[in-house]
Amino acid sequence: MGLETFPFDIADELHDDEALAIYLDEALQTGDPAYFAHALGKVAKARGMTKIAREAGLSRGSLYAALSEGGNPTIATLMLVMKSLGLRFGAEQVDKAA
Repeated sequence: MGLETFPFDIADELHDDEALAIYLDEALQTGDPAYFAHALGKVAKARGMTKIAREAGLSRGSLYAALSEGGNPTIATLMLVMKSLGLRFGAEQVDKAA
């Protein structure tokens, strides 16, 4: 008998504010804008895409498009979504040699 597998969606695991913040912070630290947008899309899905779109003042369709694979959201869109999630971007000094 073969090994049975099940699809995994991180959105199903993001149950609290701390988990969301940690997940997004880790995504930011990769330095990959597409990965961060994808991660933000997963968080928005976990919280309810329609609710997040409404709170951000965006249409649900445009939010899905912006945060989809291959999407290219503006910084304004990212900031609106972060704000609707009760989060904000931060900055910290890093060692340039690293």
